[in-house]
Formats: sequence, C-alpha cells, structure tokens
Amino acid sequence: MRGLLASSVGVTCALALALPLTSPALAARPVSPAAVRPASGAEALGGTQSLPLAPLVSRDRTLAPVAEQGLPRRDVRHFSLVGVIWDDPDAVLNGRVQVRTRAVGADTWSGWQDLEIHNDDAADPGTAERTSGRVHGATAPLWVGDSDGVEVRVRAEADRRTEDTARGSRTATTTAPLPAGLRLELVDPGESAPEPTGEESAAGAPRRAVAPRPAPTADPADADAAMDASAANAGLVGLGATEIPALDRQQTEQELFALRAAELTGQQRVKPYIGPRPRIVTRHGWGADEGLRERTFVYTKKVKAAFVHHTASGNGYSCTQAASLIRGIYRYHVKSMGWRDIGYNFLVDKCGNIYEGRAGGVAKPVLGAHTLGFNSNSMGIAVLGSYGSKKPPAAATRAIAQLAAWKLGLHGANPKGKTYLKSGGGNRYPKGRKVRLNVISGHRDGFATECPGRQLYRKLGSTRTTAARLQGR
Repeated sequence: MRGLLASSVGVTCALALALPLTSPALAARPVSPAAVRPASGAEALGGTQSLPLAPLVSRDRTLAPVAEQGLPRRDVRHFSLVGVIWDDPDAVLNGRVQVRTRAVGADTWSGWQDLEIHNDDAADPGTAERTSGRVHGATAPLWVGDSDGVEVRVRAEADRRTEDTARGSRTATTTAPLPAGLRLELVDPGESAPEPTGEESAAGAPRRAVAPRPAPTADPADADAAMDASAANAGLVGLGATEIPALDRQQTEQELFALRAAELTGQQRVKPYIGPRPRIVTRHGWGADEGLRERTFVYTKKVKAAFVHHTASGNGYSCTQAASLIRGIYRYHVKSMGWRDIGYNFLVDKCGNIYEGRAGGVAKPVLGAHTLGFNSNSMGIAVLGSYGSKKPPAAATRAIAQLAAWKLGLHGANPKGKTYLKSGGGNRYPKGRKVRLNVISGHRDGFATECPGRQLYRKLGSTRTTAARLQGR
C-alpha cells in the first residue's frame, strides 16, 4: 500500500506541475460537493466599513489641526481587523497611528494600540498590479478580535530643531502634512473557525488547524473562481480539498523524479536535494472568498529565493482564529489596499500551521506582492504576528524551514546558498541592479524596513541550516 501511494503521488504531482500557466478550462469538470456552498447571508462573507477621518483639535498648540486627524469613539458593526489607508500609495505617513476598540458584549475599552505605519509589502513598481489605479497607501492591519466600538487618532510627527537668530537661539517646529484621503478600514473576516478548545499549546506546538466553514457564494462567476483556485493544485490534492497532506521524504523525491522524467531520459537519476512536502492548508481550507480577487493567475519563471515576513498584525490571536485572521488580511489587501489578491505566497501561524496564500498553485512560481522590488523569481512567507520584540515560536520557525526546504527544492535552490535577483526598484536598490542575496532572506534584505521584526530576523540563520538539512545537504 505504501509503495502504491508513493507511486501515485509521483504521477499526480507530475501532472500538477506540468499544468500550463493559464487557468485550466473547467466547463467539463464535475463540481465537487465540497467546492462551493450555497450562500447563507452577507455576514458569512464578511465585509469592510470604510470611515473617513477628520481633523481633531490637538492639545499641542504647535500642531495645526490638519496634523492630527481621527475618529471619536463610535459604535460600529462587528469587525475584527483594523487599518488606515490613504489615497497615494507612494505617500509616506510620518507620524503615529493609534486605535482603541471595544469588544462585543463588553463595556470597557482597550488601551491605545499602535498600528505599524510602514507597510512595505507591495507589488513591484511599474507592474500592472501596482499601476492599476486602485492601489492605496496603508498601515499594516491589526487584529483586535470581535469588536463593535472604535476610536482612532493619527498624528503627524513634529520636527523640532534649534535655530540661531540675531536675538539668540529659538526652537522651531515644523510638521509634514498627513497624506490625503485618510480612512479607517474595519474588516469583518466573515465566519470564523471554532473557538480554542484547550488543545492548543501555550508554547505554540504544531497541531492540526481547525478548518473554517468555507466562504459561501451564490454567484456562478465566484463559484468558477473557487474551482480555478482549487484546480491550480490538481494532482497534489482533489478539488475542494481543505488541505494538501504532508509527504515523507521518499514520496517527495518520487514526485520530483516524475516531474523531471523528461529531463532525465537516458541519464542516471541523481538523488535530489528536497525536503519532505509539509502539510498545507488550502485557500478553501481557510475559507477564501474567491470572488474578491482577480480571476487570472500571474506567474514568474522560477523560485530562486524566499523572503520571510511578519504580518505586523499583533500576536493576540489563537491558532484556531488564524483562518479568520488570514481572511481579514486577504480582504484588507484586496478591498482596502487595491491588490489583485493577498500579497504573500504562504502564511504560517504561531502553532506551525502552513497556509496557501496567493492563488495559482502551491507548487508553481506564483508572482506575489510581498517584497517591493524583488517579487519576481521569489516567494513570500509571512508569519502571522509581530516579532520586533517578541520571539517567534519554535513551531513557526520550523514550519518556515520545512516549507522552504520543499518549495526551494522543487527549483534546485540551496537554502544555505546565495543567489542573484534583479531589483524592480525600491528604497534600498535601484531598478535594474543585480543584487546578491541569501536564498532565504528577510524582507529587510531587499527593502529598508523593520520587517520581519528583529527577533524573527535573528532566527533566519538557524532556519537556513534546518532547511538545508531537511534537503539532505
């Protein structure tokens, strides 16, 4: 039975990885009962409340009213994720963005929480996704849990400097204007996974994520989009599957040999360097509403490097809420920020569960929007949470290594090696420059940013070593 399973895995993977880069025709394909569920109301699908900010009266008389904007406390519809956007995606918000919220059923309010203002995950300059006219500047989103009250304040950074005048020294204060079109985005991710049951380890031990109820749809076009997203993983798993199961080392090698069968004709098969395929929760598994994204898939040539990120969305989520958090980030990326799909190729929660990100097939080189200037020939792996001062759980860093060992192995990349990528333009390297990078890099290696957070970035050395060992190097 084991040999039969390994053999069938190799054949089916070869079919999947040989699929054309365009979305396959689906008309003759039977619809899996699990692929689409009838609509059960707008609330199940989630939604976004977009509220314009207005000038506030500042307690600091040195600030003009335009330098502080916000929204007084107010009751709103349920939401779980919050962010602030503005009109010009190239405008920089120099200042501080804070929110406080009220949980559903509570009378008290949270303390003020900071939003990460430099949201540097983005499509490359000049690409169709970046120049669509729908893209906005944005903070990183913050997960606050089920809430129905909100207050926000955005304050420009004041630059105080000492000037020498004929009458002596004086302090001058200047304040850059806030970006135009500031709006508060309150995201309801839709139906959530069940609440934590106590099976979740406080230390973040890996365990099977609880699959959420899939996003319902009544629109035939949305049903087709859901089929497309699922079919992109055909051969790895059946239509409508909520997860792609893990393979052992032997099974993974056999599927890679099947992929390379044509190349190896008349040649001796050499043992490949590839890590066992890890378990991956599909988009259907985390409940993606496929009607939100653009229908087509966009691919790059290969995957030469992996960029590690954190979502900067806070650590106040449980692993059974991870699917809801991902649905919230997905909606924020598409509906609020104007991207074609969620930006990351993969996401990892603090319990070590791995999730499919941008649609197009987990084994294929899907073009993401994660590292401005270096999205071509790379993939983005984002750990859910904020890891500037907090250490990432061992389960999460191990999952990064497992995912990188497998996906980079499909493309013959050494996790401990170096590679060259051509910059598409950014604040660290000009457009057209060939940059030598680690095959497993942090976001900050390609763009001047704090991402993936100091504590997660410090773990990348051991992640490279683990991934290389999993590949058999």
